[in-house]
Amino acid sequence: MSEKRLAAGAARNWHGAVFASFAVILVYLLVLLFTGLPVLSLFLKISPEAFLSSLGDPVVVEALKLSLITSAASALIVVIVGTPVAYVNARGHYPGKELVDTVIDLPVVLPPAVAGLALLMAFGRRGVLGQYLDVFGVTIAFTTVAVVMAQVFVASPFYIRQARTSFEDVDRSLEHAARTLGASRLRTFFMVTAPVALNGLISGAVLSWARALGEFGATIMFAGNFTGRTRTMPLAIYTAMQGDLDASLALAVIMVIASFAVIAAVKVLSRRRLIVAPD
Repeated sequence: MSEKRLAAGAARNWHGAVFASFAVILVYLLVLLFTGLPVLSLFLKISPEAFLSSLGDPVVVEALKLSLITSAASALIVVIVGTPVAYVNARGHYPGKELVDTVIDLPVVLPPAVAGLALLMAFGRRGVLGQYLDVFGVTIAFTTVAVVMAQVFVASPFYIRQARTSFEDVDRSLEHAARTLGASRLRTFFMVTAPVALNGLISGAVLSWARALGEFGATIMFAGNFTGRTRTMPLAIYTAMQGDLDASLALAVIMVIASFAVIAAVKVLSRRRLIVAPD
């Protein structure tokens, strides 16, 4: 009797395992289909000939050129300014540190339209600071500079958070050893801390650049949508949808390829970091 019960229990367990496995596979496939089908549709809806032809379209060329220039400038600014901020927050302890971290992370959860409006209220011609700049003939809103500022605003948290984590993961004994050997704090940073944290810093910079490249809401609110001046690739996609679907699809495909490359690069860098870390 006990053997029959054991056999029945084993059968139930086997059927339960099969059902659970089937359910997991089904959910997995549904998620993959839901995520992958829309992206794949972009490639299916434009022929290679139309894609190559659209690459010569002035609208596409100008948007691509402006996006690459502004996103590269934004990423460079974020790295230069964000690195010391991330290092101080990783190493230092000061009153209000949590508040500072919260303010730095705020653009991540802030709706892009709100971010753009906030920038406009601060740096527009009638803004809190912009009204004083206007006296000297300095205009920021609806210029290429505004595009870069919007991108920096929304992209900086991605680098600063990653850089802070990377600095926190650096073995402090390596820094102490360098200081003991006579290296200054600055030399220790460039010769020990930064090289050890380099993979994480590069990952953060790449993510920040990708976020800047894809920025739409804050840009259109603060910089507008002017051809050759503020119309980046996301704005060009939105504009081209009104009359030139091939140009819109070509820009979208380019952004998908760039996004895929960014994710792949970050994964490779993260894997290298995990492999190197135990040593």
